[in-house]
Amino acid sequence: MSDSTYTPPEVWTHDAENGGKFANINRPTAGAREEKELPVGEHDLQLYSLATPNGVKAGIMLEELLEAGHTGAEYDAWTINIGEGEQFSSGFVAVNPNSKIPALLDRSGEEPVRIFESGAILLYLSEKFGAFMPAGKTRAEALSWLFWQIGSAPFIGGGFGHFYAYAPEKFEYPINRYAMETKRLFDVADKRLAESEYLAGSEYTVADIAAFPWMAPFTTGDIYNDAKTFLSIHEYENVKRWADTIAKRPAVKRGRIVNKTWGDENAQLQERHSAADFDGKDV
Repeated sequence: MSDSTYTPPEVWTHDAENGGKFANINRPTAGAREEKELPVGEHDLQLYSLATPNGVKAGIMLEELLEAGHTGAEYDAWTINIGEGEQFSSGFVAVNPNSKIPALLDRSGEEPVRIFESGAILLYLSEKFGAFMPAGKTRAEALSWLFWQIGSAPFIGGGFGHFYAYAPEKFEYPINRYAMETKRLFDVADKRLAESEYLAGSEYTVADIAAFPWMAPFTTGDIYNDAKTFLSIHEYENVKRWADTIAKRPAVKRGRIVNKTWGDENAQLQERHSAADFDGKDV
């Protein structure tokens, strides 16, 4: 069934008036839009992020490293308000030319190292500290599930999330298309977690850290309006068990509120500079 009589023109042009919720920031060009330096704290690791599913990955990873005793993972976290276009400042573009959060700057060496894309950040930190990445056959499994999640996120977020929750008009075809794919991805994970405690096996790894912020909110109904009901997320009992287990981890509780700017004030931490910043928070 056709939703629209729209016929694509021969040459596409940007229509700023028809971009939906993010029309004020979305453009078909890259690069900085304003000259503005990024703030810098005292630690070697500087995180520039927001507590979206992709942004939360980095906060959880850093908190997990600290929980495991890696003191070198101390970090400063600075909020980047993507709704206001702060990801297009010259300072942020210098760290991430793709203007997406999260972005990480490692100043521990002679020259600063920039790391952008959430999966790259998780892999970089796991290798830097030798943590949450097993060896041998299980390493291959962890890497496979890590990249499975990275490849899945655009279908769940930019696909289902956009057309179901954010698009200025609702169209049946894209909602059906991405609802089907989101449910298929949940089924992939559910079948895997029926035979394994975690995605890579019996060990908690970067694959779980990557997948949890995207999948857990569906199980609790905290993402994309009533998506939990619409997609019958209750069917995926193994995903629910896995998500509930991970949600109880102290580092996950802390990492989920880093660079969070909405909701209960006791469950948000707009900047993070030390463990003391969590005092009085719901973690």
